[in-house]
Amino acid sequence: MNNKSDVTPGAKYVSESKTERVEIVLFEHLNGFSRLFGGKLVEWIDVVAAVVARRHSNCNVTTASVDNLQFKKPAYMNDTVLIQGCMTYVGRTSMEVRVDTYVERLDGEKNLINRAYLVLVALDENENPVQVPGLILTTDEERDEWDAGVRRHALRKQRRIDKY
Repeated sequence: MNNKSDVTPGAKYVSESKTERVEIVLFEHLNGFSRLFGGKLVEWIDVVAAVVARRHSNCNVTTASVDNLQFKKPAYMNDTVLIQGCMTYVGRTSMEVRVDTYVERLDGEKNLINRAYLVLVALDENENPVQVPGLILTTDEERDEWDAGVRRHALRKQRRIDKY
């Protein structure tokens, strides 16, 4: 199997840590072009990713990297913004979380406006990295995300900035 469920005790299903947040875009969230300020969206995305990682690891976490962040479409004043996060890949102490952001119309139709991949690290009470549970994959989409996560993990290792 292409996941850590067979090697890590206490492995969890992807569904166990899924997280959703809903916001209405208000005046204080807007940039100079009357669109949702990208920094505000990144803040919301980071919080959702942290909750996913905390639920999976049962630990405090810290964001190690924002691996990919694609702004596909804007959100405007009074839009309902739906932010959904799920675990895609786990390493020894790190976890990759995909966060999708949608504008949800009043009729319920959702349009993807952003996709982000973040890497978070589980921490013990002394803020040292700690091993995380494995991830149990049950759908083809989850397995595809895992396989892509393996490739992203290898690319991250190549791009890693060493200590000064």
